[in-house]
Amino acid sequence: MKQTLILALVASLFLVSCTKDKEILNVLNTYNLEMESKGYVLGETIELPQEVTQNAKTITLSFGDQSTDKLVVDPKFFLLGDNAVTFQVETSSGEVLSQDATINVFAKNPEKEQNFEIVQQYPHDTSLFTQGFYLEGNTIYESDGKNGGSRLVTYPLGSTTLSQVTMQPQDVFAEGLAVVGDKIFQLTWYNKKGFIYDKNTLNLLGEFPYPGMMGEGWGLTFDGKQLIASDGSKNLYFLDSENPSTILKVIGVAGHKEVFSQLNELEYHKGFIYANVWQKPIVLKIDPAFGEVVATYDFSQLALKHTTGNDDVLNGITFKGENMLVTGKNWPTIYEVRTN
Repeated sequence: MKQTLILALVASLFLVSCTKDKEILNVLNTYNLEMESKGYVLGETIELPQEVTQNAKTITLSFGDQSTDKLVVDPKFFLLGDNAVTFQVETSSGEVLSQDATINVFAKNPEKEQNFEIVQQYPHDTSLFTQGFYLEGNTIYESDGKNGGSRLVTYPLGSTTLSQVTMQPQDVFAEGLAVVGDKIFQLTWYNKKGFIYDKNTLNLLGEFPYPGMMGEGWGLTFDGKQLIASDGSKNLYFLDSENPSTILKVIGVAGHKEVFSQLNELEYHKGFIYANVWQKPIVLKIDPAFGEVVATYDFSQLALKHTTGNDDVLNGITFKGENMLVTGKNWPTIYEVRTN
């Protein structure tokens, strides 16, 4: 009889413990789903409900092979945008409960909507499917992406006559480019490699494999020390310009209420990264420290003149002094705009 009572008591305690564990997980799940849409900002404390914290010995956040017991949105572990994490809760009874969650991190301040005015227009060769676009002096360096017909070209701003043309292999779809000293670095879309050219002759000097984290090649720019690449995701990759297969830093890109993916053509100018969003007539101004979007430029009025489908979209950013030059794939015009 005594043994039966003991077993019944143990079973009862086990059921109570299981019920409590389920309650903790349910409360944590509800909280995480509510916060997924609201999001956090860098440095913010993750304020878990008391039903979780009062019944926990320890709470750990795991990020793959990293973990922390500090419930803070620390940039050491979090990128702007969506972050896959696992909450591990050790309860007062010694059980370890696990729950996966998505933590979205947004910019602390709303981005500004920047105005602009057109100050000059230049002709643009409509055969160029613009992927990379850069002005140095009066010379445009442009990457023309086509299946079976990709080219790297140069021409004077104001002319559609190509000065130099280097054709690329038939299996290459050319993407973004950046000028670094006397070299041009150029990405390819799906070939998992980039090319290095002599800036003056456009002769091929070499190639490099992408770092494993980069899925594809989209946009490329240079900040004076590092190459910065996009792969169509929300991420920007800072690459060693001496060894572009090495990632030095990764940032996610987000505004105050929106995560921006499909980052395409890039340009670096006076401490900020400018990024076109594929198939949208906007350019983002991004703080390279953590990826916060500080301003947006809406070029809808320009896109309406030239965009007729999914291909001939805004794509091409560079600077002429303090003014921005923008164009698009197969557009007939390069616009010089003054921004306010």
